[in-house]
Amino acid sequence: MVTDAAWLEKNGYSASLRQKYVASGWLDRVAHGVYRRPAPALARETGNDLSWGSVVISLQTLLKEHFVVGGRTSLELGGFAHYLSSGPQREIHLYGTDERPSWVRKLNLESRFVFHNAKRLFSNDILLDFDHEAHDLLARSSYMRQRWGKWELPLVTSSPERAILELLDELPDRETFHQVDMLFEGLLNLSPRKLQPLLEDCKSIKVKRLFLWFAERHQPQWLSAVDRSAIDLGKGKRMLVKGGKLDPKFNITVPELLDGDR
Repeated sequence: MVTDAAWLEKNGYSASLRQKYVASGWLDRVAHGVYRRPAPALARETGNDLSWGSVVISLQTLLKEHFVVGGRTSLELGGFAHYLSSGPQREIHLYGTDERPSWVRKLNLESRFVFHNAKRLFSNDILLDFDHEAHDLLARSSYMRQRWGKWELPLVTSSPERAILELLDELPDRETFHQVDMLFEGLLNLSPRKLQPLLEDCKSIKVKRLFLWFAERHQPQWLSAVDRSAIDLGKGKRMLVKGGKLDPKFNITVPELLDGDR
C-alpha cells in the first residue's frame, strides 16, 4: 500500500524519521511526499510493483478515504470489458464524497484516475463503511467487495446496478449510444431489488429515462419487476442527440438508428 507524508506524520513518523527509513531501505519514496514499504525484488525488476488497484485499496483501507471504483471501470472489472472500448490510456473512474487527494497525481501509473462526485447522482448517497457491513438499503444496493491482486485485498466497487447508472451519466459526451446499447445486451442478471432504491434515489432525470429506454429496447427479464410508478421521470423534453429522433414515451432525443437497427 501507499500513503502520504501527512498520514505518516499523524501516526508518529516525522520528516527526519522518514528520511532515515528511506535511507535504510525500510521505506520507498515513490513520489514527492508519497511512501510505501519496499516492494518485492521481483516486482521491482518487472516494473509491475505499483498498480492502480493498490492505490485505490490504500485510499479505502489505510487512509479511510471515501472513494469507490465505479462506472465504466466497475463494469470492466465485472466482465463487461468486451462491450466497452478503451482509449490508449486506461481511465480508472472513482466516485466519492471526499476531496480528491492531490498526491495521487504524482504517481507514475499506466492508468489515469478520473474522480467523480458521488452526490451528483444520488441525493442520499451513503458510502459503504469499509470496516463494517452496510445496513442501509441504498448502500447495500450500491457497493460490493472484490478481491484484488496476488494477496486478494478487498477492493470496494459499485455494484453493476449502480455502475450502469453512473455510466449513463457520461452519455453522450464521454460515452456512445452504441457502446451502451451493446452493454445492455449483456445486462441479463441485474437485480430489480437493487435497482429499485437506486432508481428512486437517482437525481438525474436524464439517467433514469435513458436507463428505462435502453431496458425497454432489450427487454431483460428483470425489467418487469421494476416499479416504475415510484421513479420520478420529471417533465419536459431532454435533447441528447442533435438531429436525432424524439422518443415520445420518455421525451428524449436518441439516434435515428443504432447498429443492429433496420
